Amino acid sequence: MLESIRVTEKLRWPGLELTKKSVLLNPTEKNGSSFQDVSTSILKEIFTGSNGYNVLLPSKGEKKRTSSSHHKKHRKSAKPSAVLRYKERRNPSASLPLVDEAWCLGNRHTQLLVGNLVASSSKFPLGISVVGSGIGLSQRPKGKVKRLYFSSLQRSRLPIGTGKDGEVTTRRLCILTAVKPSNVEREKVKFFKSEFTYNPQFEYTNPALPNVLARHSVASEKFLLQAIKIMKMALQKYGSYEKFEQATGGNLLTKSRIWFYVKKYMEKENCLGDIAVHLTDDLLSRASMTIVNGRPTLTINVSTAREHWLEGMLRHEIGTHYIRGLNNNLQPWSNWSGRRKHGLKPINPTEEGLASIHSVLFRKDPFLWRAALLYYTVYQASHMSFSELFLDIGKFVENPNTRWDYCVRAKRGQTDTSQPGCFSKDQVYLDGILKILRHRDNIDFQLLTALGKISHEDVDRLRIIAILQNAQIPHFMQDQLRYMEQLDKIMKVNGLTDNELQILI
Repeated sequence: MLESIRVTEKLRWPGLELTKKSVLLNPTEKNGSSFQDVSTSILKEIFTGSNGYNVLLPSKGEKKRTSSSHHKKHRKSAKPSAVLRYKERRNPSASLPLVDEAWCLGNRHTQLLVGNLVASSSKFPLGISVVGSGIGLSQRPKGKVKRLYFSSLQRSRLPIGTGKDGEVTTRRLCILTAVKPSNVEREKVKFFKSEFTYNPQFEYTNPALPNVLARHSVASEKFLLQAIKIMKMALQKYGSYEKFEQATGGNLLTKSRIWFYVKKYMEKENCLGDIAVHLTDDLLSRASMTIVNGRPTLTINVSTAREHWLEGMLRHEIGTHYIRGLNNNLQPWSNWSGRRKHGLKPINPTEEGLASIHSVLFRKDPFLWRAALLYYTVYQASHMSFSELFLDIGKFVENPNTRWDYCVRAKRGQTDTSQPGCFSKDQVYLDGILKILRHRDNIDFQLLTALGKISHEDVDRLRIIAILQNAQIPHFMQDQLRYMEQLDKIMKVNGLTDNELQILI
């Protein structure tokens, strides 16, 4: 178990959206030199810059295992091969990378103490190993580890060069990266100084194309009454959002406690060492699962990480997005040509709806507050300016900083926020939740997860061609009876009825 964590280095959002690599060094690697043997030039290359990702190095305790004479003998003969970078070729039959005793996190002055995580002889495999509990199928056969390509997870694509007159040429940008304003903090200061009357003028480093924004600019009112009802029921019980947040979410967590809970959860899903973890306070959402240089990376917003909500977030990002991504890579539809060939429906709203359900699963009061407020805010943003929207959602949220965050999410993509307009993606959460709850009695949720990134509407026809031998199911879905009872509880707490959803959907 994790005995203690000391974080002395501030982890921050890199300037160009998660472009740095996570570097893993194995202190027990037998075929290379020890950490002290690595040349100064190599260390400088690895640890300089503003990298905010986890870099694991052998601690002082590990260093003492090697004799000083051995150090002196090999210090000058160290080679770059001693550094085990993620993309280097490794022993394909090796087990998952785990930590022996004490490791350092960040740079040489930032220590993460972890005890008894894995055997000291472990090496890092070439790709991501699919491990965990299957769905009543045989264990994964030993042999060469297949390199997995997470094509269905969100990717961060960045500028690759400059053209004439300094014009930036780019690969296809992730829409969420393109609509993230680059001057949020400056505009927030202006907005608060104006006593909430100023309409921010957002700027974008790599703005989305107009036709792309147009696809995400139409808000729906289909579930607006349900969204309002959910929030009113929560307010009726707790009095205000702030009291609801404190009572159900608990206290904000320190970085050390976040590391503790993340490690504990990864152990439950048998994925410790497979996912890079990054902490930041510069994120519009509470967390995100992206692919950075081919590696799954979980980014957590430390300003919203609460003790009773963090595991729900991990079920959302790892237990849903990550595991469904692993399973997707086993299937014939693991790439876009395969999806077209088999006529698959879009993964949303099922993907985000399922993940959002898992966010509130097992809570004492699983109110769908966040999904409801996001849905409502987007709809209102399509008819209001930024300042009008800010005042409007004041009837649900008092804290001006929280209101600002919700308004920025709804208005991102716009330059002049004095005009009505919205970024409608945030309505997908409540949309997906209600559609899944509507059909919950007819959905095989374990199979929905095992089939990967698919819509719940495609489950029945795809099961006959699916590859299920190595499919993984998150730990919280193993007990199907308990899982279904929790779905019924979500319906009841949020005042939803089957008749109501049957009429709407």
